[in-house]
Amino acid sequence: MLEASNLECMRGDKTLFRGLSFRLDAGVCLMVQGANGSGKTSLLRMLCGLSSPAGGEIRWNGAPIRKLAEDYRGELLYCGHAGAVKDELTALENARISATLAGAPANEVDDAAALRALRQLGLKGREHLPARALSAGQKRRVALTRLLLEKRRLWVLDEPLTALDKAAVTNLCGLIDAHLAEGGMAVLTSHQDLPLAGRVDHLRLD
Repeated sequence: MLEASNLECMRGDKTLFRGLSFRLDAGVCLMVQGANGSGKTSLLRMLCGLSSPAGGEIRWNGAPIRKLAEDYRGELLYCGHAGAVKDELTALENARISATLAGAPANEVDDAAALRALRQLGLKGREHLPARALSAGQKRRVALTRLLLEKRRLWVLDEPLTALDKAAVTNLCGLIDAHLAEGGMAVLTSHQDLPLAGRVDHLRLD
């Protein structure tokens, strides 16, 4: 269970939001929406422990995440808006290295597992191409292979639909639905609703 209690976010001398509270249970997706600059990415970074709120507290299973440290990060998968795909590496190399750097055991991210993930995300035939030869949508799919290669209970995804076509969005929704059905949780930002089969709670930042 993920809980946020009375969170406050400041950017310089401007308050983006305050008094923000929510609870996220197993099997639920939290959709965070709002205008550009409303604090969506800032909230996600707080939930990942990458930045601290100006006020309030974030708890995982009742314990503050700042005290849990690595124990919490071991339950978390964060995929940022930029995607962190290296142009000089192939799609396969990116898939393997990003998952391993994020903490997935190296022996679980072999070529066969990475190839399966790339093909499941519609990149068959492009596995050995350098990322610079891929379109923006294909690079996004490479970044999303982490959803298949890392076993984490909480997914935090910042604008995962960026540059994805209709087929890729449907594929991503299937991955999220499967994750929720297995008792996982997801927090994501998007300017559009995802057609998910599971429970979706909405949080609007203005």
